[in-house]
Amino acid sequence: MVKVHEFDGGPSLKYLGLPPDYTPSPTTQPIEFLKQHLTHLPPNIVSYYGLITTPKQRTVIPAIRNRRLQYTQTAPAELSFVRARNSWPHLWEGRLQPGVEEAKEERTWVEKEFLAGNPTHVGKLPGLLRDFEEERENERVRTLRRVRESEELAPEEDSDSDEEDEEDEEPPSSESDPETDQERQAIFERRIKERFIYGLLDSIDYDKIDWNESLDVDDDREAQERWFEEDDE
Repeated sequence: MVKVHEFDGGPSLKYLGLPPDYTPSPTTQPIEFLKQHLTHLPPNIVSYYGLITTPKQRTVIPAIRNRRLQYTQTAPAELSFVRARNSWPHLWEGRLQPGVEEAKEERTWVEKEFLAGNPTHVGKLPGLLRDFEEERENERVRTLRRVRESEELAPEEDSDSDEEDEEDEEPPSSESDPETDQERQAIFERRIKERFIYGLLDSIDYDKIDWNESLDVDDDREAQERWFEEDDE
């Protein structure tokens, strides 16, 4: 259940010229209210709905799904393959070694920045730091995977309603068993995109996307809706 933090639906009703007893109520039925009025509200008002709704709940709002889809087409850094694989390693099933890119960055920093790259002072430090960074990253990945496995083995709680069951659904997937790392990467990137759009990724600032009206693109609305229809199939 989402905790309400002094949310006031009054500004929304006043801006839209709606009566105080309007239904669906922005305070008690925010999702239904946003389904009808999201694109009519300015960012300084609509952003407060982040206090009483979760990214997962907001997925049922078509305009928000479209904004998220549009955002993925801007090639955001946090959803790039390397960043995503490091942020959610339990979703990656390939053989690429976690920590390789981080180790390269560590070595480059030492060689070019640390002590002005003086080889006399640097010595074997780049190699040592590279190894340390690789091991740190590998241990982080192992820890996250252990946590993920323990969560999957935990008994599921009984649902109180069909509505809760629907909210806990994973995004639809039609993945086949990949044979190469290239295929695994393509499936992984697709999976990250799906989970992002359905509000299932942690460590993502969904508010900056969900309330960003500049991501509304009317020209390709039909194409975006087709993407979701194909995804459901």
